Amino acid sequence: MFKKVAFTMYPVKDATRARAFYEETLGLTRGSGSSNGVWTEYDLPGGGCLALFAGEDVQPSADAGASVALEVDDLDALIARLKSAGVQFKAEMIPSPVCRMAIMLDSEGNALILHELKKR
Repeated sequence: MFKKVAFTMYPVKDATRARAFYEETLGLTRGSGSSNGVWTEYDLPGGGCLALFAGEDVQPSADAGASVALEVDDLDALIARLKSAGVQFKAEMIPSPVCRMAIMLDSEGNALILHELKKR
């Protein structure tokens, strides 16, 4: 019945500010989007799509329950780089049996999980 997760969407208040964060701070490449800037997509390496939606009826939240986890190779180096760029973190090191994670906030207040698998 279901084929795949088509995209993960984050609500944003300021589409221009959010695009600057995702493109300049995180280094993602913008894909398709609406001409008015309300909808922007970022195709992720290895598959998946992260979408931003600027709408009156949606509000960003770090506590909404859902978030996307972006896999990284060097969590410590990325945290240091993002902190130097002024990015705020809710949690810096969350250990699990298979990975380490950090929870950061985007420019709109949405939580993003950074995820590094343990070396085997």
